[in-house]
Amino acid sequence: MSKPFHLAFPVDDLDAARHFYGTVLGCPEGRSTDAWIDFDLFGNQIVTHHNPARASEEGNVSPVDGHNVPIPHFGVVLDMADWSALADRLKAQQVRFGMAPQVRFAGQPGEQATMFLYDPAGNALEFKAFADLDQLFRTT
Repeated sequence: MSKPFHLAFPVDDLDAARHFYGTVLGCPEGRSTDAWIDFDLFGNQIVTHHNPARASEEGNVSPVDGHNVPIPHFGVVLDMADWSALADRLKAQQVRFGMAPQVRFAGQPGEQATMFLYDPAGNALEFKAFADLDQLFRTT
């Protein structure tokens, strides 16, 4: 049985974070104060902590499969139906993608649907899905 992860990270504007994570991504909000907000990201706990000095990470990349992948980044592995629904939701809201929804590593071990986007503070997120979840850690 998998366990939910917890990730806390800085944002420079809690109202913008509340809109992005709560409205754009559709994450239910948990507890909050004037300094942080908990969100349920597909069963995982993420916490946006207010940090006015937050510097954007946008622009830090690593080449992977012919694409510049934002570093650092975090995200969730979804099933294909949930991934497709999220991709459609984000496109309908005209979210600016760092990497548009697409299939990477086609025909290779680890073939996956993936997309990258940035929150308003410049934190990079990746959402991916596998037609066969057994491919998640496959090397050959």
